[in-house]
Amino acid sequence: MSQKNETLSLFLATIITIGLIFSGLWFFMERLAQISGTGSKTSESSNTDNPTNQFVNNKCNVPNLPQGTFNYGGSTTWAPIRKDVDSALKSLCPQFTLRYSQPPSGQPGSGTGIRMLIDNQLAFSQSSRSVKAEENAEAKQKGFSLKEIPVEIDGIAIAVNLNLNIPGLTIAQLKDIYTGKITNWQQLGGQNLPITVYSRSKEAGGTVDFFVENILNKENFGNNVNYISTTTEAVRKVAASPGGIYYASAPEVVPQCMIKSLPLGRTSTQFVPPYQEPLVPQSECPNKRNHLNSQAFRSGDYAITRNLFVIVKQNGQTDEQAGEAYANWLLTPQSQELIEKAGFVRIK
Repeated sequence: MSQKNETLSLFLATIITIGLIFSGLWFFMERLAQISGTGSKTSESSNTDNPTNQFVNNKCNVPNLPQGTFNYGGSTTWAPIRKDVDSALKSLCPQFTLRYSQPPSGQPGSGTGIRMLIDNQLAFSQSSRSVKAEENAEAKQKGFSLKEIPVEIDGIAIAVNLNLNIPGLTIAQLKDIYTGKITNWQQLGGQNLPITVYSRSKEAGGTVDFFVENILNKENFGNNVNYISTTTEAVRKVAASPGGIYYASAPEVVPQCMIKSLPLGRTSTQFVPPYQEPLVPQSECPNKRNHLNSQAFRSGDYAITRNLFVIVKQNGQTDEQAGEAYANWLLTPQSQELIEKAGFVRIK
């Protein structure tokens, strides 16, 4: 009987010991899970500091978004969107891969992007101008049409040397400068200083097309125009040229420290700056930078504004589905907020 009691006691002790061991392991695993969860929350919190990562932990709920890799291209004005906004879509929907494609010849731009779209080298393109009638006619000859979907607002800003002292320019004066009728700042109330005029070439892209169409009324550039390849190069040249002038997408000009952007007006009594007043002086830049006058762009009070477009190939195939879904995603409130943080003006 004593031996049976000892065996029972030994058995109970073993059971209790095993129970204690498993209880300890369970507590340890629970504690480890809590620590891991805290780490995940910290990581998620840090993602919200970067606007392009704020959708990373959400599900991909973009309607009608096809799977696969899609080539897109076009306007250089869209570069901040590709960098800061499209990366959010990539994180949100990794099954939808966008690949920016350079043109096989010539410089990238709205025109070359539309050309590549017509030639079936892109699924859809990004443009800083509308589709031309002859482009749509050519697309129809190939069995499809081109649809433009406006997704954001941009303005054209005029860059001049920091030391130039004039209150602003009218659209008519700007036209006369670029067609060669006005060649000295003294003709506009400034100092006796020759105007050094810079532009990208007509083949460069949508911004030049828009400028020629809407500011020059389709007239040719004057013989006084110096052609450069990039806005970065132009900003440096204007900064080094006392009489320099250049035009480009407002987000590329307004925040610059090396130059200043001029107010524009339809008349000389209605100058509106492309930046939020008061103007940030050069001495405070780059710690503080000028910001876009979004309200004036959206209302149309600023003299040169335009829409930026997603150009969709209407062919009833996956390319059309991809372009439509991408444009619709850019028009969501979350994407419009990212577009604004990238330096453009939300369209809705």
